[in-house]
Amino acid sequence: MKIEEPDDSTEGVIESKRSSDGSYKERRLVAVRVDAKRVLVGAGARILFYPTLLYNVFRNKIQAEFRWWDQIDQFLLLGAVPFPKDVLLLKQLGVGGVITLNEPYETLVPTSLYYAHGIDHLVIPTRDYLFAPSFVDINRAVDFIHRNASSGQTTYVHCKAGRGRSTTIVLCYLVEYKNMSPVAALEYVRSRRPRVLLAPSQWKAVQEFKEQRMAAKVMCMSGDAILITKADLEGYHSPCSEKSGKEQMVVPKPGRTRPMMARLSCLFASLKVSGNFGPVMRQLTDARAC
Repeated sequence: MKIEEPDDSTEGVIESKRSSDGSYKERRLVAVRVDAKRVLVGAGARILFYPTLLYNVFRNKIQAEFRWWDQIDQFLLLGAVPFPKDVLLLKQLGVGGVITLNEPYETLVPTSLYYAHGIDHLVIPTRDYLFAPSFVDINRAVDFIHRNASSGQTTYVHCKAGRGRSTTIVLCYLVEYKNMSPVAALEYVRSRRPRVLLAPSQWKAVQEFKEQRMAAKVMCMSGDAILITKADLEGYHSPCSEKSGKEQMVVPKPGRTRPMMARLSCLFASLKVSGNFGPVMRQLTDARAC
């Protein structure tokens, strides 16, 4: 008998047993997988929550540079867990949304209090110290910040100390909507809030977010349209002006049932027969009729 360890996506173990005819028969043994690391970190985070919270409050009182929150962008604040007394002040600062990365035991302001002040509240419970939000949750948070910014409202992103979990979200927002690289985004945030500190899993989440968003954009561009530039149309006579000759034309990509070269040849042939570029909509009509 041999036992193989499962991969990360498989629960339990696989037992392979040799039968009388020499072949192997497999059966899955169901096992309860206990993530000891997660449990231990969670227990430690609960024990350390109030002592570390009091330490942060003390430093905030005696050190002017130890701010509870910092402005990262025009419509973005990054900081520590707010108290109920902070809600009115946040509202006065133009905050229209709050993203909470805390677990329930470390959340000090109920959602109802935010709503009472006209502030939207997005809760993404994430374990402290060594863990990062999921890709789905990061996308939700980034879109939440962008929606608020588009309407002129500030978003306050916080965890317990405003160092790791909340910084992960802020970095991903800067990567997505400010066109920063992960490294540039981290350097920028550190210039605004020097004490930010990411765990390896949180930094990995930022890098993977960048990679997945770039891959999604490439797939979107390659799957939806064909970009035709002036250089592509060289050799085809046109009385169009120099200004219009520099314009680009995006043609919706036809179905996949016809080869790419045949579709492009059909499009260029229609342009050549027409003798001029004409309005873009007329050319699109010619291309579809091909």
